[in-house]
Parts: sequence; structure tokens; C-alpha cells
Amino acid sequence: MKKPRTFVSEDFVPSSWEVIEPYYMQLLETAIPDVESFRKWLQQRSELEAIISENGAWRYIRMTCDTSNNVYREAYTFFITEIEPKIAPLNHKLNEKVIQCPYRKGLTEPGFQLLFRNIETDFKLFREENIPLKTEIQNLSRDYGAISGAMTVTIDGKTLTLQQAATILESPDRTKREFAYRSINERRYTDHEKLHELYTKLIGLRHQVARNAGFENFRDYMFEALGRFDYAPADCFQFHESVMQEVVPMLNDLAAQRKEKLGLADLRPWDKAVDTSGKPALKAFENSKELIEKSIQCFTTIDGFLGNCLQTMQQMEHLDLESRQGKAPGGYNYPLSETGVPFIFMNATSTLRDVVTMMHEGGHAVHSFLTHDLELSDFKSTPSEVAELASMSMELISMDFWHIFFPDKDDLRRAKKDHLSQIIETLPWVAIIDKFQHWIYENPSHTEQQRIDKWLEIYREFSDNITNWRGLEKYRELLWQKQLHLYEVPFYYIEYGFAQLGALALWKRYKENPEAGLAGYLAALKLGFTRPIPEIYKAAGISFNFTKEYIKSLMQFVREEMEKV
Repeated sequence: MKKPRTFVSEDFVPSSWEVIEPYYMQLLETAIPDVESFRKWLQQRSELEAIISENGAWRYIRMTCDTSNNVYREAYTFFITEIEPKIAPLNHKLNEKVIQCPYRKGLTEPGFQLLFRNIETDFKLFREENIPLKTEIQNLSRDYGAISGAMTVTIDGKTLTLQQAATILESPDRTKREFAYRSINERRYTDHEKLHELYTKLIGLRHQVARNAGFENFRDYMFEALGRFDYAPADCFQFHESVMQEVVPMLNDLAAQRKEKLGLADLRPWDKAVDTSGKPALKAFENSKELIEKSIQCFTTIDGFLGNCLQTMQQMEHLDLESRQGKAPGGYNYPLSETGVPFIFMNATSTLRDVVTMMHEGGHAVHSFLTHDLELSDFKSTPSEVAELASMSMELISMDFWHIFFPDKDDLRRAKKDHLSQIIETLPWVAIIDKFQHWIYENPSHTEQQRIDKWLEIYREFSDNITNWRGLEKYRELLWQKQLHLYEVPFYYIEYGFAQLGALALWKRYKENPEAGLAGYLAALKLGFTRPIPEIYKAAGISFNFTKEYIKSLMQFVREEMEKV
């Protein structure tokens, strides 16, 4: 996959600023006499940035795979404190060189004008005084992973990560579920003040970054920084309202059905994951080796190319899937800009959720493979609304092949129904987290109590009114602390909502015509970021839409599919 270097020497490793700086200086000093020279210069810059980006990626990957390893932690810290801050001002000068270049209009192929628009935005937002602030923010964001990764509980004499303990919430034994739920949440509660303080520091620093750049608040700054040219905060508010009206009633229906089927006087938070038939939790695989093998088989059955992507990652050892103590929480697919073969990280414990996560991250991985041959790294760096379309669509497309994980027909039915129910639960949760963030950064000087009060107000708007939280109020008011996006990637969450709608539309198209649906999916992903978001969705045969009417039609489709299962 890796292409020969044409600008940077093959033995170059960005280990220090002393070896990196000469390449930036060469780019700054290079004359650009014509359009073709400009194209070559952009390619050279892209090559250098890809190499440095991949080096930083590996530092992050190693650190998250083992948060207790000080060598990995220090290597990542060195990168974000000694390399990235020194790149920033030179990167700003390179952007200025692009903006002043008279040959920009000569590059008419798709993608270049989007690239130049983004460069102009970065140039406009750059402030020298924000460099140390952003370094501090990165360091604090990293602390969230360390705090969360160290959380364990002891159940039946075994020390478990919170991800491992969460599997007990699917047990038919209600007493065990309650004990696991209380253990997990009490462990989180132990660090709640620490996480409050961390978030308060991050909010303050982010607000200062925004103010330095001339913005009233960090929300407005981030919409610009994230290149959200295809929608505005008002569209997010429309999404919130549409979800409240069209999805929350379905959430209530699901909760009421669950309460009735389980024969409970009160539906409690520890009753939300257990199968309503009273059967044990679904077990999709025995270990990470089996998860990889079955995932490759599943992808190959859909299309040979998809299976080859995962096989390549397996051969290159770009998969770390099992949950273990000291490993950061969550899951991700990390694109490796130069190699072109991404890395999947997750915390698998043999559940249905793990299958969905693997399909999700596998969709991201396929996206990385499909965009690798695009001319510039920036063309491969897709906006999240497109990246998450790739992953969420794969969750749904793969469902027709989940018999590979669940050969028993009844288990397969349960798995599909559970996943569709999860989508109904996901959309309101996305609305909650997004609406919460809007308020947080519109009111950056709020107190901890005001933060809790606002969280509870928003949470109630988008939650079912069936679940009984009596005696668990202190856990409910801190549910937001488990959402790593709030700490590590602020405002990166509404994309899941928009992309989930797109994925449902794409899956609908796939169900109607599998060949056309898959072709549209692959065609959209191959575009990378060479077209605006609405055009990429259009290439997939769907619409970038979040109106009430659109959401209503998609929810009707989900209802119909759940009835068929």
C-alpha cells in the first residue's frame, strides 16, 4: 500500500524537530513558477504531513493500547509538546504561501477548491497565542483516557474493566445485573469530582482559544474550525427537535414493551440491556482471534474487496481488539496517512455490541483503503459526517450476514432486533450530548451545579419516561462523564446523528437493490473529501437531510424492519 517517497528521504523518521524543520524550510523557500510546480509543491507538502501524521498516530495508538506504559506516554507527550507546537507556525506560513499563489485557479480538478477553502479557514483561525493553549488542551484530554482506563471493579472475586463488567448487565439474573450496575457507576462516581475539574479546565482553555481567534464562544469557533460549511447550529437545533418529536416516542414504546415483557413493576437502569425473553446474553465469539476471523468472513461474503481490507490489517497486526486492564476505553479506526492501512482499536468482550463496533470500525477501515490513492492527504481526510456514514452504513449492510456470528436463527433474530432498538436509542443520545455541548460553550462560566442541572433538564427531554431512577439520581446526573467525546473531541458527535440517518437511508436502498446500494456506498466513499458533503451523500443515492419529515419516514422504515425480524 505504501507509495515510494519522492520528496522526503526513505530513511526519514520524524523523531525530533531538528530533523523535521529542514523539510518545512525547503517548502517555504521553494519557488513556484507555474501550475505544475504548484501541484508538485502541494504533493510534497502532503507527503511530509502524511509521514509526520502517521508517526504521531503510532504514538497515540501505543499509548491507548497501554495507558500504564510511561515510555509510550512520554513519546506521545513529546510529540504534542515538542513537535506539533513548532509545526503550527510554519504550517501557517505554508498556508499563507498557498493563499498568495496566483496558480490556485489553474487546479480545476475536484477537491482542490475545497482544499483551498479549508486552508483559508485555517489561516484565518490561526493565532500564535493559541499554540501553547492547544498543547495544554491535548495534554488534559489525554488525562481523560488515563483516568478512565484505570477504572476497574471486582465482581465474584475477579478484577474487571468497566467494559468487561458491563457484559453482566445482559445477565438474566436481575440481582447480578443490579450489583454490576451499582459497581460500575460507583466506580465512576469515585472519580466524578476529578472529571468535573478536568472538564472545567478544558472548557476554560477552549473558550480562551475561541476568544483569541475573535469568536464569541467555542461553539462558533469549532463550527468554523471543523469546516461545517454545509450546515449551521440552527440545523443542529432542528435535528434535536425532530428527534424529540419522532424518535423519543419510539423510545418510550420500547421501554414500555421491555417492562411488560420482563414482567417488572419498575423498569430500572440495569434492566435495559438484558434480553426480554429471559435468555442469557448473546455471545458472538470466544476471543479476539475468532472475532477477526468471523469479521473477515462477513466482509468477504458482502464483497471480496471488503474482506481483503481486514485481511491486510490482520497480516500487518493493525488490530488490537480485546479489553484489558490499563487499556484506554472506547474504540477507533486510526487512518495511517502514509501506509494507507489503518489501525483498529477496541475493547471487545464477546458481546453483540462488539460485533457492531467491529463492523463500524471496519467501515471506517474500508474508507481508508478506498481513499488511499487520492492525490493529496487532505483529500483523504473526510469530514465526520461522511466518515461516520461509512461506518454506520456498514453496521446495517452487514446485518444480512450476521448468521456468521449467530448461526442459531433465534439468536440472529435477537441480534438484529437489538441493534435496531439500539439505533432508536442512539439518536436521542446524540441529541442529548450535542445539545449539552451547545449550552456548555454558550455559557462557559457556569458552575458545576448549573452544569448538572442543565444536563438533567436535557436528559429528561430525550429519555423515556418509563425507567425508574429512584435512589440512583447521583449516577444519572453524571452520565455525561462517560462520553469521551466531550473531553477529547468537542462537538464531534452530531455527526453520528446525521450519519445515522444517512446510513438508514443507504441501508433502505441496499435492501431494495443490494448491488446498487453497495455500488453507491463504495462510490461515495471513494470520493474522500473532493466534494461537499451533500454531493457525497448524493453519490450514495441518498440525501443529506435532517428535517422532521425525513426522520419520520426513516423511523417508519425502521419500524417495518423490526416487525419483519
